[in-house]
Amino acid sequence: MKEMITQTAGRQQLGEFAPEFAHYNDDILFGENWNNGDIDLKTRSLITVVTLMAQGITDSSLKYHIANAKAHGVTQREMAAAITHAAFYAGWPKAWATFNLAKEIYSDPIAELTEKDKYQNTIFFPIGKENPYGKFFVGQSYLAPLSTEQVPVYNVTFEPGCRNNWHIHRAQSGGGQMLICVGGCGYYQEWGKEPVELMPGTIVNIPANVKHWHGAAPGSWFSHLALEIPGEDASTEWCEPVLNEEYNRLHG
Repeated sequence: MKEMITQTAGRQQLGEFAPEFAHYNDDILFGENWNNGDIDLKTRSLITVVTLMAQGITDSSLKYHIANAKAHGVTQREMAAAITHAAFYAGWPKAWATFNLAKEIYSDPIAELTEKDKYQNTIFFPIGKENPYGKFFVGQSYLAPLSTEQVPVYNVTFEPGCRNNWHIHRAQSGGGQMLICVGGCGYYQEWGKEPVELMPGTIVNIPANVKHWHGAAPGSWFSHLALEIPGEDASTEWCEPVLNEEYNRLHG
């Protein structure tokens, strides 16, 4: 799954003072340019380090991009070789300044990214913490409240093979739930019907009083936004788990 770069520094620091610049920084420079797949992120990050060094920009921005290069797989040996090569063209003092920053960055080991960390880098919304409703799931799930006002919105993330139990959103009128899929691959199934594959951008409208389940595909993480539709006497009735035999038969 392709890793995506998401940047919000422009809006955080200049959103009110220079909103147009913040837009160009976050959405164009980092949003479109950095996510252009013609150059992989490792190569792109190393090019950025050398470009800043050549301009003599050895402030916090260069330090950030050296750390970014390290995070995207540029080894200490590769970084040293790139700076040494560029020194002959950009200047020896600039190389010295860059090496001082690089030594600081590479002397601070970073933990290897977990599968959860890697998946988080592919989606916009936070994964959140372990799901407090985990007893109604097979496998590991996570829950991130995004809004608890007006219409409650939660990001629900499933590890590969995780799914919730069969359940029903009860309501006398109104009610139900809407799912907006935002990452990975999953499935949704109503009782007595065939499962439906879910991909980013898929929207599922779940009527009230319909028995169903949803979760990740066997080999994929999966996330969806869950929007609770207001209803009269609304509640959730949890039923039996989706058994391994049933799940594997449906998606095997």
